[in-house]
Amino acid sequence: MSEMNGAQSLIRTLVDSGVDVCFSNPGTSEMHFVAALDTVPEMRGVLGLFEGVVTGAADGYARIADKPAATLLHLGPGLGNGLANLHNARRAHTPIVNVIGDHATYHKQYDAPLESDIEAVAGSLQGWVRRSEHTKDVGADAAAAVAASQDAPGQVATLILPADASWGEGGETCAPIPPRIPQVVDATKVKNIAEVLAGGEPVALLVGGGGCREAGLRATSRIAAATGVKAFVETFPARIERGEGLPTIERLGYLAEQVAYQLDGIKHVIVAGTKAPVSFFAYPGKASDLVPEGAQVHVLAEVGQDVTRALNDVADLVAAETEPVLQEASRPALPSGPLTPQNWVEVIGALLPERAIIADEANTSGLLLPAATAGAPRHDVLTLTGGAIGYGMPVATGAAVAAPDRPVINLQSDGSALYTISALWTQARENLDVTTVLLNNRAYAILRLELQRVGADASGPKANELLDLSRPDMDFVKIAEGMGVPATRATTAEELAEQFQRALAEPGPHLIDAIVPTLF
Repeated sequence: MSEMNGAQSLIRTLVDSGVDVCFSNPGTSEMHFVAALDTVPEMRGVLGLFEGVVTGAADGYARIADKPAATLLHLGPGLGNGLANLHNARRAHTPIVNVIGDHATYHKQYDAPLESDIEAVAGSLQGWVRRSEHTKDVGADAAAAVAASQDAPGQVATLILPADASWGEGGETCAPIPPRIPQVVDATKVKNIAEVLAGGEPVALLVGGGGCREAGLRATSRIAAATGVKAFVETFPARIERGEGLPTIERLGYLAEQVAYQLDGIKHVIVAGTKAPVSFFAYPGKASDLVPEGAQVHVLAEVGQDVTRALNDVADLVAAETEPVLQEASRPALPSGPLTPQNWVEVIGALLPERAIIADEANTSGLLLPAATAGAPRHDVLTLTGGAIGYGMPVATGAAVAAPDRPVINLQSDGSALYTISALWTQARENLDVTTVLLNNRAYAILRLELQRVGADASGPKANELLDLSRPDMDFVKIAEGMGVPATRATTAEELAEQFQRALAEPGPHLIDAIVPTLF
């Protein structure tokens, strides 16, 4: 290419750095980026109809591909629209390269209607932020953004691209910049943790981050089998590998009461690749810190350190001759009768295909899912790391782009689906192999539970109106079909099983509107 503008140098540098997918919802200030896509054919552009779909898809893509995707967003409001799923990505330590178009540098002084403080919005993500002021710098800034996004443990890197830096001539590409690799845990710390495990007092081991992949899980299982430590993975892992042939490590509970039960009697809590447990919210008269009173916290690996190696180093000291306990193949029997929160998960467990990717936003309807799928064929589960709902459909979309040879299953609550349901359109356009099982209980059931748990009066009709999703009932079959996705409705376990099998057998996206009673 003899002469490049800034946008062309940006896209070429991204591709050279391994970023070859861009989830996009562009506006006027990004038009030269849009035009430049045709000059760099290696970059795949994927359109999302809402920025929360774009950012969530980038999150799901990177969790499966183990490398970043780019996003293309329009000014501060576009970034703001995508912020909830960028928050989830931040909590998942997902590498993402945000490209945010901005007004031309000379236009900003006029305070046009879309003018805003993009740096302030991007800064809330606690990641990397840079503005490209000159065309000649765009390529170098792009390479720096890709590297920064992958600095351990992974983060959102935001590159702000003024329109004139994008359309200006004289763009230059930049060679890839190596990211910083995870720091190895000091041998002394490993030895100290081994001594805690051998100390004879009750110990819990809480594992997160990369420790939720096979190598970390096997090491954790070895430690537990040899020492009797109670092992848990963090409540919401970004990606956990599960199923036949892998250790089944219990997840720490969502509710504080669950955690209190799980950690009852524990004197030492070892954390590896995550943080010590805290309550998801504050509740009147209840503790926020979920470490048992009097228990001591020991950090084996900080977030961003090489947790997998640290776990294996500990296992080699305390469990040298011990093999991990691996899950045997087992499936629930196919149930029958009307769908319930108890039996729909048995359908999924009985029929889950090999190498599936589950994007789990089933929320209250999915409390029994882990037990039902423990012995299913090996699969990955992506969870709601940051608690900002509307994540499941976009993350499933991005995961399917990252792994077109694997079936993606989106287990999706109805209330959360409505935040980003336009992801279905992107799935249809890209012909992605996503099967959405939409758990339709016509309520924000999790909020009904929380209304009780915070001690508020739950009897008032006005309060309950705000948690009810009926009147009118939403027809998710018609909504999906309107987005181009074939859809069916299931009210019984038999119907769900038949429709789920059919959806898995047919290429492209499908949605099953599963009518399930609410737990709360």
